[in-house]
Amino acid sequence: MSMPPRPGVKRLPHLFSLIAIASGIQLLGVAQANTGGVPAMYATKAEAEAAAKKHFNCTGAHQMGHQWMPCATHGQSNGQPQHNH
Repeated sequence: MSMPPRPGVKRLPHLFSLIAIASGIQLLGVAQANTGGVPAMYATKAEAEAAAKKHFNCTGAHQMGHQWMPCATHGQSNGQPQHNH
């Protein structure tokens, strides 16, 4: 004898999708947090290297997943973006 499905169980996949979307949006904000609006993630190594010199007071770039971050190693920046305009 099987138990009848509980109310609301069918809604769980939708709930998980909403949580995933909200988390993704929040992570996008974290990529620009504490940098005065300067992105911390870039699509190419060259973009990250240019940002390292211009905004992060470091050189090089390192890969994070499919994107690139300024500075040769994670945490190398002094944490304060440089505004050299």
